[in-house]
Amino acid sequence: MAAEVKTKIPEVLDKHEAGILADWMKEQVAATTVRPDLLKEGELRAQSGRFLELLREASRGENITDIQGANWAPLREMLGELSRSRAIQGFTSSETATFVFSFKQPLFTRLRQSHDNLDGLAEDLWRATALLDKLGLYTTEVFMKSREDIIGRQAKEMFEQSSPVVELWQGILGLPIIGTLDSKRTQLVMETLLERIAQTQAEIAIIDITGVPTVDTETVQNILKTVNATRLMGAECIISGLRPQIAQTMVHLGVNLGGVTTKSTMAGALAVAFKQRSLAVKPVSSPGGNA
Repeated sequence: MAAEVKTKIPEVLDKHEAGILADWMKEQVAATTVRPDLLKEGELRAQSGRFLELLREASRGENITDIQGANWAPLREMLGELSRSRAIQGFTSSETATFVFSFKQPLFTRLRQSHDNLDGLAEDLWRATALLDKLGLYTTEVFMKSREDIIGRQAKEMFEQSSPVVELWQGILGLPIIGTLDSKRTQLVMETLLERIAQTQAEIAIIDITGVPTVDTETVQNILKTVNATRLMGAECIISGLRPQIAQTMVHLGVNLGGVTTKSTMAGALAVAFKQRSLAVKPVSSPGGNA
């Protein structure tokens, strides 16, 4: 079995760094994935120069295609930061991965010019391909994880905005729910409501489901979970927004709300809350003395 030909990749990166960087910048600027609206050429050049510098240092290790090695840690960190920042800026995964994959052509060109042995050239082209494919896939993985985190935060913010807990009166909280109430959202709604009860020491929470389009068994169960958790915090719940269609659905499903007070409107629920707290709202007298 023939001995493995020693790689010339570190040598090529050392001797031709400036030329490779110039060729690579031309590749990137001319690519269809270039985004000058999101990234200025000067910043792209700085990122490319940093990548090439770290690649040159890492390639001096024993196994040039093992990017999990300790010598590759600085480059992995750099690519991770680049991927996360591009995910935030609005790049696509393909546009982000192209940063690495576009490096193949400039490197391959220099390798062909530096080799006078076909076997050695073939070996190095394979090594370079394997290496850059792994780095490109790593970049994509970090990008996708970052996008998932961003989407998760946006979804949480959207849920919070669509289910705000408001203080209607001292000791009385209102929670209008808009949209479908699934298990994940129920958990968020419950946490938000319980935190507000703890902060305000509220005694009554009105859960308004006027904005819930449909009610099924799961939705009712999720509402009851919220009601029971609220009771454990020492507050009572009133459910408002029960439309005729929803009431009929609950009867059809055989739903028992466990003695929870229900009202068709928020105003009706607020009136019940005032009565429970021995409060009353009276019209202000007119300047002439008439009510």
